Amino acid sequence: MPKIRTTRTKKPPEGFEDVESILDDYAKKMRDAENESHEGKRKTESLWPIMRISHARSRYIYELYYKREAISRELYDWLLKEGYADANLIAKWKKAGYEKLCCLRCIQSRDMNYQGSTCVCRVPKAQLRAGTVVECVHCGCRGCSSDS
Repeated sequence: MPKIRTTRTKKPPEGFEDVESILDDYAKKMRDAENESHEGKRKTESLWPIMRISHARSRYIYELYYKREAISRELYDWLLKEGYADANLIAKWKKAGYEKLCCLRCIQSRDMNYQGSTCVCRVPKAQLRAGTVVECVHCGCRGCSSDS
C-alpha cells in the first residue's frame, strides 16, 4: 500500500503526474476490494481480489520501466520505495521461468503440504490432466507457469 503523502514528505520525481491517475484508479479498486463483503467466501478467498489488484499494479509499473521504458529510474525507485509496487515480485519477474509469477507465496515451499514443492498454479498446463481446474489457494491464480 502506498504511503500517505503529507507536506513533510519528499515530492515525487518528474513524470509522476503521467502515471498518477492510473495509480489512483488502482487505489480506488483496492479500497473497494477491501470494503467488499466477505460473507459466503472462504477465509483465503476474500483476499484474492486484493492480491490481483496488487499484482496488476506491480505489473503496470514493471512494464512501464522494463518493457516500454516510459518512466525514469528515479521515478521507478521512488514508486518502489513508496510501496506502489512489490519490489520482490518484480525481481522474480526479471528471472527466467518466473515471468508470469502471480505472487511470492506460490514459490515458497514452506507454505505447501509437501516439503520442497511449489503451488499447483506453477505446474504447466500440458502436465495437468485434461479437464482439471487449477486454482491457487493463496491468490486464486489459475496458472502462472511460464510454459502456460
